[in-house]
Amino acid sequence: MLHFDLITVIGLLAAFGTTISFLPQAVKTIQTKDTSGISLYMYCLFTAGTMLWLAYGLMIGSLPVSLANAVTMIFASIILIYKIRYK
Repeated sequence: MLHFDLITVIGLLAAFGTTISFLPQAVKTIQTKDTSGISLYMYCLFTAGTMLWLAYGLMIGSLPVSLANAVTMIFASIILIYKIRYK
């Protein structure tokens, strides 16, 4: 049981690190509404991929995968919406 808990903690820490990395870009995009340096196609593909990772995480019952991708999808969606709206 301790082994599983350590694996979950490592997964949650990894999820936190990669997910929180989107926060500065989301904040900057919201504040400046400047999306000129952001690729629309990349964010469309990335957001779709994140949705699939979220579905996968839910299907396998993985808290780290589900949580990370749910939060990342929110940040990526915000950036994508701003990219489309303020083209």
